[in-house]
Amino acid sequence: MQSIRMMRSVASRVPASVSARRLLSTQYKPTSWSEILDRFSQVLFLTDIWRGIWLTAEVVSKPKVTINYPFEKGPISPRFRGEHALRRYPNGEERCIACKLCEAVCPAQAITIEAEQRADGSRKTTRYDIDMTKCIYCGYCQEACPVDAIVEGPNYEFSAETHEELLYDKEKLLANGDKWEVAIAKNLAAEHHYR
Repeated sequence: MQSIRMMRSVASRVPASVSARRLLSTQYKPTSWSEILDRFSQVLFLTDIWRGIWLTAEVVSKPKVTINYPFEKGPISPRFRGEHALRRYPNGEERCIACKLCEAVCPAQAITIEAEQRADGSRKTTRYDIDMTKCIYCGYCQEACPVDAIVEGPNYEFSAETHEELLYDKEKLLANGDKWEVAIAKNLAAEHHYR
């Protein structure tokens, strides 16, 4: 029925000089018996379904690519930029010399430093704050620091429920540095060729 309608619609658009039969014979070729048998065997033997089952079996037999995240963790690059930390020297003295280069280079203006001169003539920070909600984790503070005092450590699992928890002060940054010192020192040693 549909083919008759199609022939009529094509015939109505053909100019009078060209016969509809000639036009249809060039466009539509009759289906051969081998094509009919091939289609029939595909439907009868459900070849598409068996191909799908075979593909599923192949995928199931391959090793898994996902990891069980809270219990398994993927590798992290030594250049990963995570939670900030202030480092100390091995004798326990903080590294920051209050040069304020990190504050000047920060494009988000997330760092605030106040410093004073000590009795021994050295400059040390009295206030070192980072607003982690402003930070864009660009790493400029780490690159600008001449003594590797401020670094972005390997910790990416820090979250908070309030804004105030993401306002890091000097004590919080020093605590992060003490907690992650081994991993931070290893990462800095791994990338010292590129600095």
